[in-house]
Amino acid sequence: MNSPPPSGQDDAVLLGLVQRGDEYAMAALFDRYSKVVYSVALRVLRDPAAAEDVLQEIFMQIWRNPDGFVATRGSLGGWLAVVSRNRSIDALRRKRPMESVDDMALASNYNLANEAERNSLVEKARGVINLLPVEQRKTLEMAFFDGLTHSEIAEMTGDPLGTVKTRIRSALTSLRKAFPA
Repeated sequence: MNSPPPSGQDDAVLLGLVQRGDEYAMAALFDRYSKVVYSVALRVLRDPAAAEDVLQEIFMQIWRNPDGFVATRGSLGGWLAVVSRNRSIDALRRKRPMESVDDMALASNYNLANEAERNSLVEKARGVINLLPVEQRKTLEMAFFDGLTHSEIAEMTGDPLGTVKTRIRSALTSLRKAFPA
């Protein structure tokens, strides 16, 4: 059963009760607005645990100081969304490294020359794949990047199984010619 959306007056009454220490009123506010606060924090932080921390901080702030919200400036839900966004941004700023990048010694397990060569080969392969006819490229991508079998590709595209196999074989032949041994 859907209940009507909360009005500003309902929020004001609940905040007044919270000011007097009413835990049930605080629970009602939490039930009403926790999803908004959490979703805004999660969108900014991209970390569920950090978003939960922001959610807890904000509702603890309301519990300690319910006068922090001024009803003449807007709705409680809007205010909570803005506070959640601001607190989340502050949390991101606190996470930034304190040491200067120049002072950090970075160890690398990678051979940078091999990595550069691999990246060059990957770029060349992408270029060759982009030059393939559209049907061959899409079929090759479905097989190798989406992990589909030849039969699954045939079912999805409506093409005969032999056509799917020929397209993949032709695409691989083109790639082989671009990379002599």
